[in-house]
Amino acid sequence: MAGKKQRRNTNKQQQKQTTPESPQPEPTAAGAANQQSPNTAPRRAAPVPGDAPAPGGTRTVGGGAGFSGPGGPNRPQARRQTTNWADAGILGLIVLAIAAIVIFTAKPIASELQKHLGLDLQGGVSVIYQAVPSPGAPVNSDSMNALRNNMVRRVDALGVTEPTIQIENGNRILVELAGIKDPEQAVSVIGQTAHMEFKTEDGKVVLTGADLKSAQAQINTSTSQPEVALTFDSAGAKIFAQVTAANVGKTISIYLDNQLLTNPVVQEAIPSGNAVINGGFKTLQDAQNTALQLNAGALPVQVTTIEKTTVGPTLGQDSLNRSLHAGMIGLVLVFLFMLFYYRVPGIVADLSLIVYALIMVGLYLLVHATLTLEGIAAFIISLGMAVDANILIYERLKEELRAGKTLRSSFDAGFRHALTTILDCNVNSLIGACVLYYFGSSDIKGFAVTLFIGVFTSLFTAVTFTRLIMNLLVSSRLVLNPKWYGVRTKIAAALAKPAV
Repeated sequence: MAGKKQRRNTNKQQQKQTTPESPQPEPTAAGAANQQSPNTAPRRAAPVPGDAPAPGGTRTVGGGAGFSGPGGPNRPQARRQTTNWADAGILGLIVLAIAAIVIFTAKPIASELQKHLGLDLQGGVSVIYQAVPSPGAPVNSDSMNALRNNMVRRVDALGVTEPTIQIENGNRILVELAGIKDPEQAVSVIGQTAHMEFKTEDGKVVLTGADLKSAQAQINTSTSQPEVALTFDSAGAKIFAQVTAANVGKTISIYLDNQLLTNPVVQEAIPSGNAVINGGFKTLQDAQNTALQLNAGALPVQVTTIEKTTVGPTLGQDSLNRSLHAGMIGLVLVFLFMLFYYRVPGIVADLSLIVYALIMVGLYLLVHATLTLEGIAAFIISLGMAVDANILIYERLKEELRAGKTLRSSFDAGFRHALTTILDCNVNSLIGACVLYYFGSSDIKGFAVTLFIGVFTSLFTAVTFTRLIMNLLVSSRLVLNPKWYGVRTKIAAALAKPAV
């Protein structure tokens, strides 16, 4: 018996050694019915080194963590692309060119603008003349155009730069003279009719200023008194020769605007067609004013002064200084706001504003426009509209970045969507400028013209320059982190993409 029991124990030990036991897994909460035997379970590939299962069964490539937008699935991390140094170089050259233009042209531009300041910025006089009809000289469009042309000749003879002479309300003429040293003398010269007549003792008019070829103020070497030397044209010279020959020993009176200037006695016939007006001038300046009026010709209609405004040079300089200070402070605040709020795009916006200002100044100088307070106000308003266009573009860019798009896709979509809004805003401003020009007074018209040009310029810089610089910036891949495009830090950390 002992031998049999010993043999059975030996057989059990051998069976255990030849057939090892396979441990069975413990049942889960789902029940043992779902368990599969080891022989029927599918085989799984061996794991690749560096790969690890992500939460939820999603695996990432290369062991890196994927980036996803808000609520979106995890995505593989793309390989970082290298910087495009060609586009980066073009971008740098453009920035250097703008800086060089600003540095080397700032003083010449400022000096040239000083020559184009209006009377409200450098002092002067503004006069409104009203035409008065008289027998034989009605007030109509032809006479008003002739009146304006005559005043233009008189102002040009005074040497005033950038005057404003324009017809208003059909029978009025506005004359603005900036930088004039003697406003009263200018007003007298421009508004005086200067109708000259030569009358004989019988009161008959034998010659008028229309027969003159030229008049020249001078000092008589014998009497040291001022006088005006007259030269008649060929027809007038012939008549003057006949009149002087027929009135030797008699007087021929010379009247200017029905006021007697001189009443000389004819000593002999004067066939040369030259005459002298003397005895009626207190100073050489009086003689020069009379000569200026005679050369410009008589006004076709009589005029009266209904309004006159004089701005002293000190007041004008004070207005200029205040305008410059306000403009510089506003410009600096805009620059800083765009820089701190939009960061890298803010730098692009600041460059765009500099280009806008250079274009506007160039247009001012090209058309010889007069810079007034109204023009400065219109410039600042259009500058704000140029900033608005950039803001619309950058806000759409930020929205696209928050949606999880790449930088390139965000820029293209943002600019495309913002363009329609930019066009709508600028068209409305252009319509407003046209209405102001059509219905406004002279000052309002100047404001409207400047605003109109400024809106077009701001639209040009936003659509062309801003787009060009931003496109080069994106293509160069110099800055890829969304936080440098104005996206908040926490959002940027979730959206950061090294590729575009």
